[in-house]
Amino acid sequence: MIKNAPLNFRLSKAELVLVFITMLWGGTFLLVHNVMTVSGPMFFVGLRFAAAALFVGLFSLKSLPGLTLTELKAGIFIGTSIMLGYGLQTVGLQSITSSQSAFITALYVPFVPLLQWLVLGRRPGLMPSLGIGLSFAGLMLLAGPNGSSISFSPGEIATLVSAVAIAAEIILISHYGGKVDVRRVTVVQLATASVLSFMMIVPTQERLPDFSWLLLLSAVGLGAMSAVIQLAMNWAQKSVSPTRATLIYAGEPVWAGIVGRIAGERLPGIALLGGALIVAGVIVSELRGKRATASQEETENDPREQEASL
Repeated sequence: MIKNAPLNFRLSKAELVLVFITMLWGGTFLLVHNVMTVSGPMFFVGLRFAAAALFVGLFSLKSLPGLTLTELKAGIFIGTSIMLGYGLQTVGLQSITSSQSAFITALYVPFVPLLQWLVLGRRPGLMPSLGIGLSFAGLMLLAGPNGSSISFSPGEIATLVSAVAIAAEIILISHYGGKVDVRRVTVVQLATASVLSFMMIVPTQERLPDFSWLLLLSAVGLGAMSAVIQLAMNWAQKSVSPTRATLIYAGEPVWAGIVGRIAGERLPGIALLGGALIVAGVIVSELRGKRATASQEETENDPREQEASL
């Protein structure tokens, strides 16, 4: 009879990086919410990612000539999912409350293993599934009582689709992680997200905004932050499985709640309980021996295994 190996609760360097960028994510909500008073969603998303692509491009000039067809394809696929995720979430925030948006967006947590199962045929294990369930329950509590009322209005549908796109982005980044140069593919995906967002202004008949320092400074600041986030995701998810990364990303609303509290908002007791459930979900996902953990993550991160499943 084989004894279970000691449990490992330590975070790797890559996982710590993902925790940090999740903290950055949580701090962007108030900025985006304020910018929507002076700009339409698609123009702002396009401007934001144009700035991000410029920042990354300036630091990647020497490596850009080596762009491969695989990197171009990966950047376009990931960039499209970024545009849909960020763009549709911002569209939804124009007509639904932040609590509803947080609740619906949180669906990307179970969508990641669900999409992996449906598209890649890779069924998640028992403990990761339980951990994801606890995290999702916590996210529902964090969203507040208003988040439980869904009537499938246009804003809610847009946000629901954005959650699927965010899940697809996480899976795509992990799939291409070991096959591409991080800097080159990041430039392509950010540029793709920007161009597609600007193109969406025409079919959505969005009015171009007047000049605003709030719009310009927010786009440049969030663009720089997006550049850091995308580079970090592309680098870290070379060694962090999609399921593990998703559980870390689930902490985003916790950090958003902390930022909101600093800004004067009060975090209710039920939201604190939700945060505790998220932490519990991360811990439960680690209740496996080292040997089982290594075996699962090797399978999830093996490019040959992923190629065979596509």
